[in-house]
Amino acid sequence: MKIDVITAFEEMIDHTLSHSIVGRARKAGIIKLGTLSPREFAEDKHKTIDDRPYGGGPGMLMKAEPLYQAISKLRKKGSYVILTSPRGQVFNQELAKKLAKKRHLIFVCGHYEGIDARIYPEVDLEVSLGDFILTGGELAACVMIDAITRLRPGTFKKEGVTSSESFEGHLLEAPQYTRPEVWRGRKVPAVLLNGNHKEIEAWKHEQALALTKQLRPDLLENASQKSKKVQKKKIRRK
Repeated sequence: MKIDVITAFEEMIDHTLSHSIVGRARKAGIIKLGTLSPREFAEDKHKTIDDRPYGGGPGMLMKAEPLYQAISKLRKKGSYVILTSPRGQVFNQELAKKLAKKRHLIFVCGHYEGIDARIYPEVDLEVSLGDFILTGGELAACVMIDAITRLRPGTFKKEGVTSSESFEGHLLEAPQYTRPEVWRGRKVPAVLLNGNHKEIEAWKHEQALALTKQLRPDLLENASQKSKKVQKKKIRRK
């Protein structure tokens, strides 16, 4: 998979994604990560990529032309362009799975007060990490690239290692424990020590369900709504 990031702060991307699992995936060629600065396409000697907004207002906006030129240079057949934007679709595990199936992703990182709105038609998807504002889209892009890379075949030695993690099946992950068996008077649940895999899986599911009800009931509500929609479509087809 090829991933390109359009950013004026290339070192943020490269340094952040050079470590741990993503760093190893890059070295193994599972993902090929590139960066491109819109300053390369600036039209003045100062390499200016921002300007004051028409109509007034605080801050500076990223100019359309440098971003357009950067996207055009990278985009090929099969490319999928993503703009990090507070007005975009909220990123989640389901979207990460869809993006992990793409051949080529191009992330466009907004910065300053935002971007010239005329660039929006040039992107395929706007994505946000949530209802808060960052100083730029670089950190958001890194978070999404990390989540996507984990889902690519070969990233982990054991295939399917992510199948029991949080948000799979609309549930949070069950509590996990490691050695020692007793730590500061707190014991590992006995069921995890008995070697009965069926009982262990049943316990994990019960715990995951209880934890989701307690901490993220919205996940179960969303799953229920999706299930109802699927059932309605089946009834209509009949």
